Amino acid sequence: MSHRNAPLTPTGRLRLARCVVDDGWPLRRAAERFQVSHTTAARWAGRYQLHGHAGMEDRSSSPHHQPRRASAAVEEKVVRLRREHRIGPLRLAARAGVAASTAHRILKRHGLPPLAALDRATGQPVRRYERSRPGELIHVDVKKLGRIPDGGGHKVLGRAAGRKNRNGAGLAYLHTALDDHSRLAYTEDLPDEKAATCAGFLTRAAAWFAARGVTVERVLTDNAWAYTKNTWRRTCRDLGIQPRWTRPWRPQTNGKVERFHRTLLDEWAYHRPYTSHAERQAAFPDWLDWYNYHRPHTGISGHTPASRVTNLPGQHT
Repeated sequence: MSHRNAPLTPTGRLRLARCVVDDGWPLRRAAERFQVSHTTAARWAGRYQLHGHAGMEDRSSSPHHQPRRASAAVEEKVVRLRREHRIGPLRLAARAGVAASTAHRILKRHGLPPLAALDRATGQPVRRYERSRPGELIHVDVKKLGRIPDGGGHKVLGRAAGRKNRNGAGLAYLHTALDDHSRLAYTEDLPDEKAATCAGFLTRAAAWFAARGVTVERVLTDNAWAYTKNTWRRTCRDLGIQPRWTRPWRPQTNGKVERFHRTLLDEWAYHRPYTSHAERQAAFPDWLDWYNYHRPHTGISGHTPASRVTNLPGQHT
């Protein structure tokens, strides 16, 4: 690909070459007209004579002869180890006896994607999907989070004092409903993950989305006990929602809400030390509002979740 300061694109090269070869312009006149050097004009005219239109395209800058390049046997070994063991360049380098940078270049040459883009179970590229409209599919999941005892945990008091101040703080159960298309999220901190609790959360989440003009059509959950009971199925039926479940041992199917929970931990729960669970929870509504309305989301090309829901109140504030 031509760099941004290149004086000639493939189209410009073709025009220059045709002026010289087809119209008989002197090289210096063509070079002056297209504001390039005499030698540049001669190079493109020569390539046009030899290769025609195809000769105007960019060529690789790699040298034709590379005596220090890894042998075919080494490349085959690196590729085989990667496919068999699904390990990265550093560990491949140790096993194949090459530098990590060499292993990385071999993987790139053979079109092998980064491990982060692969399904860990199968080694195949992750198939990404996105529903075409808000509400078509809502992901639901629960994230367990340790409650912070009054006075603070180890991040405020240090390890030793933090262990003494646990006082049976227990767990918070963060229930989240996340829209597949827009990534708009609704989260509640609830005392447990029993069937009745999960069903009540779904009812409130559906009402929250409806207030924003989103009608929930399907809900996707994992196969946790609460989501397989009649209470959950009955609630879905009463709300007019079709329940869906992920395949066993395939949590990545519900990966959008899993990724949201990781963002939630990094940017809210563990973002700064809190002196109590109540203090951390008091900071949550502002963070969730920022996530929905103001935070650029890399999964939707830097847009905000709210921007993908038509006429959502507050999206421009």
